[in-house]
Amino acid sequence: MREIVFDTETTGLDPQSGDRLVEIGCIEMVNRVATGSNFHAYFNPERDMPAGAEAVHGLSISFLSDKPKFGARVEEFLEFIGDSPLVAHNAGFDFGFVNAELALIGMAPLGRERMIDTVALARVRHPGAKLSLDALCSRYGIDRSHRTRHGALLDAELLAQVYVELTGGRQIGLELAADAQETLVASASLTTRQRSFHPARPHAASEEELAAHAAFIDSINSPAWRS
Repeated sequence: MREIVFDTETTGLDPQSGDRLVEIGCIEMVNRVATGSNFHAYFNPERDMPAGAEAVHGLSISFLSDKPKFGARVEEFLEFIGDSPLVAHNAGFDFGFVNAELALIGMAPLGRERMIDTVALARVRHPGAKLSLDALCSRYGIDRSHRTRHGALLDAELLAQVYVELTGGRQIGLELAADAQETLVASASLTTRQRSFHPARPHAASEEELAAHAAFIDSINSPAWRS
């Protein structure tokens, strides 16, 4: 099974207020193993970079000014992801920015049915625990010492390792892994599955059984309930 784990960096939190995508990193996984194939790009956001956002990812406007616009590499990006499921941490955020960029150039959005949100998976697996990427890396012993700032490709690489752990780890067989993943993803889904119910089986004692029970009771000498 082919899946794409991806992450984005942006100028802020809300594409509807003018924030833009500035970096995307994608990791290809087949049967939950990274293949070494990836897609990575920086984009010119055609606007300023707020200081708060730059402090998170370190991408300045001077660095991004000579980078291509999103539309210049969109076909390469779409070809890379194909029709594979798309895994992201707090996936609604990343989908929102990618789809906002697609809308700006008149292209169809990515379908949300392709979205696998590792925050939702972690919430099912570890209710009440911290769910940040850093916290999950610590929980699973994933080395993030080289992560001094956010970066889309680096974060996608870390998330790919977290995703493997969230869906059962590498040590289980592929068939069991697929079952575990399907169960966990279904549990994290907001869609309620319809459950089928079966009528209760008859369980009353027969006349013969009642007669045998009465005979047994009568055979007991001086039972406590008759004293």
